[in-house]
Formats: sequence, structure tokens, C-alpha cells
Amino acid sequence: METSKFDIADYLDSKEMIAEYLNTVLEEGDNADVIVAIGHIAKAIGMTKISEETGLSRPSLYKALSDGAKPQFATIMKVLKAIGGQIQVNPISA
Repeated sequence: METSKFDIADYLDSKEMIAEYLNTVLEEGDNADVIVAIGHIAKAIGMTKISEETGLSRPSLYKALSDGAKPQFATIMKVLKAIGGQIQVNPISA
């Protein structure tokens, strides 16, 4: 029996699924997890499309959104806008 490697990007096929995934990572993960999650979403949408919308090259995107990367905040904001997301701050309940 042959198995294939699990790739979360294969399941990020709707805006609702993307939002739920990213919100879960934002709530439960750390900085590195969020960057990798944004990379998964960009891959699901298509790096070429994200590259065109952000003005960043595909190699730069792959590098900025890879595990262990420390992209600039401006890069994250450009990619979030391109994937149809936004940052919203809510008060933390005690």
C-alpha cells in the first residue's frame, strides 16, 4: 500500500476553511507556526497569484514563509491582504 505525504494546503479550499485554519494557528501557535500557516495558505491559493498581488517574487515568498523564516511585518501584511485576510484585535477575556 502506497501512502502520500499529508499537505494541509490540499484542504484549504474555501475562504471559511482558510480563516478557521489561520485563526486556530493564531490562537494556539507561536510566531513560527503563524508564518508557516500563512505559507500553507499562500501555497493553497497559488504562489504565482500571491506573487503577482504582492509584488514579491515567488522565491522570496517561499523563503519568507518557510519554517524558521523571520519575514518583515510589511511582507506578512502584503501576503495577508493577497490571501484575503486581515488582522483584527479583540480584547482577551480574563
